[in-house]
Amino acid sequence: MKLASASTGAALPILVLLFSSSLFGLTWWPLKQFVDIGLSGPTLSLLAYGPVGLVLGIWLWRERAMWRQQTAILLALALVGGWANTSFVNALMLGDVVRVMFLFYLAPVWSVLGGYLFLGETVSRRRKLAVVVAIAGLWLVLGGSQAFTTALSLADYLALSAGLAFAGNNVLARAGQRIPIRSKTASVFIGCGVLSGFWMLGQGASVPSLTAGSVLAVLAYGFGWMLLATVTWQFGVTHMETGRAGVAMLSELLVAVLTATWFGGGNLSAIEWLGGALIGCAALIEATDTSAEAPILPT
Repeated sequence: MKLASASTGAALPILVLLFSSSLFGLTWWPLKQFVDIGLSGPTLSLLAYGPVGLVLGIWLWRERAMWRQQTAILLALALVGGWANTSFVNALMLGDVVRVMFLFYLAPVWSVLGGYLFLGETVSRRRKLAVVVAIAGLWLVLGGSQAFTTALSLADYLALSAGLAFAGNNVLARAGQRIPIRSKTASVFIGCGVLSGFWMLGQGASVPSLTAGSVLAVLAYGFGWMLLATVTWQFGVTHMETGRAGVAMLSELLVAVLTATWFGGGNLSAIEWLGGALIGCAALIEATDTSAEAPILPT
């Protein structure tokens, strides 16, 4: 019975993270609907994340005694996690879903490297192989030898920066063990709202007039879809080794690519499908890695 209980406890973070990744993988669909009603990325991020951050700020204040010793990590979470979400939303709204997702999914590579450099996590041979295979897959998706002959678009840069920030958030969430998950979630939403507001100010943009139905849709997206996805994501990355969580979240990539291809009109060439298959293999290699997890460095 104890062995069964331990197995269930070890599986729970993986299952929760897979659920969260599926929600994030399907995010492209509501975002494209918001584009159709005239919302820009920064405006949507402000309206969807800002109110959630204000509400969750109550929990953040109540739990201040628990995270006070790791205030720096919490502030870093707000900045890095906020940028990850803001840039990811904008990239999906501006660019091709499949391309954005593949560029974003350098994140598992950054997660493995970040866990090794900053948390002292051991990178096994299988995990190193997973990283190499994932990079090879991404190289094929971007066109192989022609990958970098074409200038990257704004959506491309946003997707790449979102992946790097997302990996950084995973490392910080794992390091901030004294910070409650609710406070971590609140910091990400607050950071996203603040950064989106500054983005809009920098562009000189204003919030467009919206119908009551549009406002309700945005609030439902923020308080329902994204809040649930973020809470489950924070739970998963907090209770899993950074490198394992980063590569396991490749399920988000698979969900996004398949649904965008089947329902969103996206098209993949043979070489892109081959690259996607390699990325899937990388996830399988990581999932079957039985090496022991390294302890977290004291903070």
